[in-house]
Amino acid sequence: MLILLPPSETKRPGGDGAPWSAAAGAFGVLAPVRDQVVDALVALSADEELAARVLKLSPRQRGDIAANAALRTAATMPAADRYTGVLYDALAADTLGERERAWLGSHVGIHSAPFGPVGALETIPAYRLAAGTSLPGIASLRRMWADAVTAALAASEASLILDLRSEAYVALGPVPASIPHAYVRVVTEGEDGTARALNHFNKHAKGALVRRLAETGPAIGSLDELLAWADAHGVILRETGPGTLELVV
Repeated sequence: MLILLPPSETKRPGGDGAPWSAAAGAFGVLAPVRDQVVDALVALSADEELAARVLKLSPRQRGDIAANAALRTAATMPAADRYTGVLYDALAADTLGERERAWLGSHVGIHSAPFGPVGALETIPAYRLAAGTSLPGIASLRRMWADAVTAALAASEASLILDLRSEAYVALGPVPASIPHAYVRVVTEGEDGTARALNHFNKHAKGALVRRLAETGPAIGSLDELLAWADAHGVILRETGPGTLELVV
């Protein structure tokens, strides 16, 4: 099973890893697109005023422009540790043990705007780029990424893809129809049994789900096995249609 997570706008600074490599990791096949997007982002950073407008930065966020300028030379850290925010605070990857982190590294990908999907333990620099940003000099991120990411996911030969991404990142790389997959929606139930979608707790629930999976370290190869795992661990996952699951919290 491969789990796809969205990134977070907020990130930890610094790191002690070697500079980022476009061809590294499980999705190194994406290197040509990665290079084009990163080159465009680095080039944009040469004009601070333009970069601030394109990236929609407040005066306090302008330090992110320098981070983008240094994408190819900056120190890196594992992606699961780089991202912060509600989902990643719930996952708290840096507090997991060696075995649990190894499970993350083998089963979790994080879909970023400049790099595409990367493994949870693959190292990346700090950056600022959202899925909906239009970078000067290249096509829209959707046109740059969608077909390439779908092909890379198909080549991964995952037996099941559990898609926890936001819709903006799904658009940057739809899961291929050739691979069994399920898109997860987080809901709560009212007293009348009606399911209601959640916003803030949506992210927390997804992070907590992935942490629980890492802690238990299951070998899951099918949707039936995932649902059986959930039932055994008190997690309410239910199939609501072809390719769709509800996580009830």
